[in-house]
Amino acid sequence: MHSAYKILCVDDETANTRLLERLFRDSYEVFTASSGTEALELLSVHDVAVIISDQRMPGLAGIDFLKQAAEMRPQTVRIMLTGYTDAGTLVEAINSGVVYKYVTKPWANEELAATVKRSLQHYETMKAQRQLQLQNERLQESLKSTRDAFIEVLMQRLDAKNPLARGHAERVRDLSSAIGEAMNLERSEIEKLALAAYLHETPLTGLASETLDQHTDFSDRDYRFIESCFEDGLDLFERVRDLNEVASILRFQFEHFDGSGQPRGFAHEQIPLNSRILSVANAFDSLTGGAKQASSDEALQRIAANAGRHYDPDVVSALCTIALQSLEGEEVFELDMDLIAA
Repeated sequence: MHSAYKILCVDDETANTRLLERLFRDSYEVFTASSGTEALELLSVHDVAVIISDQRMPGLAGIDFLKQAAEMRPQTVRIMLTGYTDAGTLVEAINSGVVYKYVTKPWANEELAATVKRSLQHYETMKAQRQLQLQNERLQESLKSTRDAFIEVLMQRLDAKNPLARGHAERVRDLSSAIGEAMNLERSEIEKLALAAYLHETPLTGLASETLDQHTDFSDRDYRFIESCFEDGLDLFERVRDLNEVASILRFQFEHFDGSGQPRGFAHEQIPLNSRILSVANAFDSLTGGAKQASSDEALQRIAANAGRHYDPDVVSALCTIALQSLEGEEVFELDMDLIAA
């Protein structure tokens, strides 16, 4: 009685496929094909564990067939039979991962049977790895759905507080991403930055953040309470998968480049770059949006005047470059670049 494993033997010489079938039929369920095209049709129906294919066949060569087989059934282990000294083809096949093993013709039955047995062990390993990968992908998708639902609840609460706030969050997100790209940040960093910018005024952190940034005159007790609320909101972010690094960006968005900001008094490189970018993007949209409605050139002049003090000069320079590009063909403002370099 054969096992549940299926083996596909492919060779244009009928005598060879009959030999292979007799060798394995007592142990496995064996399928045979006389061409790569016929074998592909069988693969479309059967979940084969091992393929044993000749290299030199008319029409579709063995290596080309096995490449297509690898795309159709990635977990299937592929063995190449060759009776010719074709080192280049073998090296390509093995190095590319298309072929697990190769066997020269004529083969020794015992050696080929042992090779197939090892191939089935490899097949089980690959199948287990694939199952783990699929489980991980499903888990990641579930976690992403939970995160996205959490974010949407926060944004709905933000809409209830201020119907214009989501638009501001989206503009700050887009501008932060553009600055990140202009500064050649890695894509993964830009994605974190964009998410932090989108969430920077959510009810968990927004009110406390605004108060910390205003430098209003309040008692130490009031300040400790506000800071506690701010940290509590960030702590909740840190407990949500994929938001822990966002929390770090938000925590330092109101630090000033010269060390005069809140809540730690960090300066220069102590402040995460993404936080420095968010600070500039938020300032620009806060000046040009809402009731204040400063023009772009006025907002840039005011931000540039604080480069090196409140804002990172490199981030301000990137913002100005983006603004100049967006105004290309229009009446371009005259920005005193000495303000940035000061």
